[in-house]
Amino acid sequence: MSTISTNDLRNGMGLELPEGLFTVIEFQHVKPGKGGAFVRTKLRNLRTKAVLEKTFRADEKVEQALIDKSEMQFLYKDGNSVVFMDETSYEQISVDVHSLGDSGSYLKEGESVTLQRYGDEIIGIELPAAVELKVIETEPGIQGDRVSGARKPATLETGLIVQVPLFVNPNETIKVDTRTGEYLTRA
Repeated sequence: MSTISTNDLRNGMGLELPEGLFTVIEFQHVKPGKGGAFVRTKLRNLRTKAVLEKTFRADEKVEQALIDKSEMQFLYKDGNSVVFMDETSYEQISVDVHSLGDSGSYLKEGESVTLQRYGDEIIGIELPAAVELKVIETEPGIQGDRVSGARKPATLETGLIVQVPLFVNPNETIKVDTRTGEYLTRA
């Protein structure tokens, strides 16, 4: 592993700290009128997704974590694991569904995703900002339920349950925000 100066931090950079494996969400160099300069950061734990705010001295050395990203195709779910295929070598790998966190709820068979690896460990997947999923089960919409702003639960094809407006019917395709898990619009 290589060490880098905190002055060289950039958004999206991976860091191996005593607290765990992190990625930089945000950073700010601060030079107060009195005392030494420092770097204020906001870091996301890649394993637990928790956010940590940490302050480093300027020019402090930290371990940089090299996170590999590879394009994979989601093939199928097999019990407590999911199977991906490398799109160039056609190699298949099985990943524990718990290591994907909430991201696994947005995967449809045949979709391409970017897998993040640290050494041999799969630490997550990058999803698009929104995905289109089919509504499998919800109460049918009623004429006139278009303005009220009320919501009802809907089960999607991946098993994810989201709150949708009353006018959404079964077998419709909707767009869901992968960052918040909220309904965006009909597709």
